[in-house]
Amino acid sequence: MTNSIESISLIATYSAMAVYTLSFILFTVDLAGRVATDGQSKPTRWLRSAMAVLVLGFVIHVAADVTRAISAHRVPWANMYEFGLTATLVLVGVFLGINIWRDVRFVGAFVSGFAILALGIVTVNFYVAVSPLPPALQNYWLVIHVCVAVLGTGFFATGAALSASQLFQHSREEGKLQSRSWRFLSAFPSSESLEALAYRILVIGFVFWTFTVIAGAIWAERAWGRYWGWDTKEVWSFIIWTLFAGYIHARATRGWRGRPAAILSLIGFGAVLFNYGIVNIFFKGLHVYSGL
Repeated sequence: MTNSIESISLIATYSAMAVYTLSFILFTVDLAGRVATDGQSKPTRWLRSAMAVLVLGFVIHVAADVTRAISAHRVPWANMYEFGLTATLVLVGVFLGINIWRDVRFVGAFVSGFAILALGIVTVNFYVAVSPLPPALQNYWLVIHVCVAVLGTGFFATGAALSASQLFQHSREEGKLQSRSWRFLSAFPSSESLEALAYRILVIGFVFWTFTVIAGAIWAERAWGRYWGWDTKEVWSFIIWTLFAGYIHARATRGWRGRPAAILSLIGFGAVLFNYGIVNIFFKGLHVYSGL
């Protein structure tokens, strides 16, 4: 029974990838249409269809995550595959949730494209069959620590998409990127508006990441008898925290605006990806069970 549910989860994951791919195509077609109208067209049926398809993909993705949890009899974020599966789900969920507050559909191609890439990588390279948790992970702090880490990662990814859009828009406003292929940027908000929105979202991600570090320290004390042990994963988690703390501080008190702030936020998200993809695979430490 467990194996069949696990198979359903994997099928749902591939199905979500297929639906996200269709959504990405529709978002791209919408952007291509805006090129033809110099970015002045109103939201088209392509954009509305892209969002509807993305919601469908999100629902299927939820089913993949839930069935994985049912088959494992635990929360679905105990290894790299499960963390990637859940973090990508949170990314799409954060994007959909933000659209209730602000219309950010213009970065839909970034979000859906990243979701496809992330799901493809974790499914092809990191998939492992359901297995029991190691003793150190059999603790309610697993739920708290990794849950806030997943949420933080989702907000960081969304903020990074907005920061990347800000850089493109800023270059366009400076008189660069004036070729026909960049006309879709006329439909984007100003770089200043993109920066302000990215800042708010990254602050939320930073709050979640702060709780990630704190919960990790408490869990480490319960599991290994110390709050901090200079484990590679601990060090990189703190580096990420420091980068985003520096970003928030510099922007709030030192007047960092425009390109420098966007670049720093992208460096911070790059550190998040490095912490997940490189540290888990190539560095030894107490967090090796989160890999393969």
